[in-house]
Amino acid sequence: MRLIGCIFLAISAQAQTAKELRVAAAADLQPVMPTLAAEYEKATGVKLVVSYGSSATLATQILNGAPIDIFFAADASFPQQIVAAGLAEGKAPTPYANGTLVLWTRKDSPLQPITLDSLTDKRVTSISIADPQHAPYGRAAVAALTSMKLYDSLKPHLVVAENISQAAQFVESGNAQLGLISLTTASTEHFRQVGMYVVVPPASYPPLLQSAVIIANSDRKAAAQDLLKWMLSPAVQGQLKNFGLTPVN
Repeated sequence: MRLIGCIFLAISAQAQTAKELRVAAAADLQPVMPTLAAEYEKATGVKLVVSYGSSATLATQILNGAPIDIFFAADASFPQQIVAAGLAEGKAPTPYANGTLVLWTRKDSPLQPITLDSLTDKRVTSISIADPQHAPYGRAAVAALTSMKLYDSLKPHLVVAENISQAAQFVESGNAQLGLISLTTASTEHFRQVGMYVVVPPASYPPLLQSAVIIANSDRKAAAQDLLKWMLSPAVQGQLKNFGLTPVN
């Protein structure tokens, strides 16, 4: 009876595990995934266990063997690293959304009303960006400033955050006056209440084609594929604009 009980407990544990997916998600998705995860669990019974971080950090963790089933990055380059290492299902990352870069500051900032010209206001001494070595939105920020011929003059004023969520927090907390952050963050109810933003011209930086890969050694690949298909469904793609993302189809 004790052996049968142990077998029953093992099977129960496996069944419970099969109802979970381990998701690595770029920091710009932190305002997005909780809502989508709740919807997905309600529709399918599968719980998404989500870890957030910069795309580079998450990619490194996956390359080092972290137990992840699917990786949603803020661009295509970091998922491509997983593909190149032979650790992904398929031959290329799958785009699921397009991201947008914005310039954000608090409503009580003396720099209001905010415009792109705020970047050259003589009162500005601190502008937060995500680390361009680790975060696609940080790369986009550097590219945009370079395109606008402002990078060299503003470089001494840049406050570099680990990821895009921290870049936004720096401005909210007063540790930076302006922030080049994701529209996903700026679109949240909280950030709309405390601040205002202006969209950075998309032509000034490479497209933020946010892409995903399913991890090849996952024992839940079929479930991960179901999640990715759901993310690409018309119903979900139609919701993305509410979160500050542009659909891919």
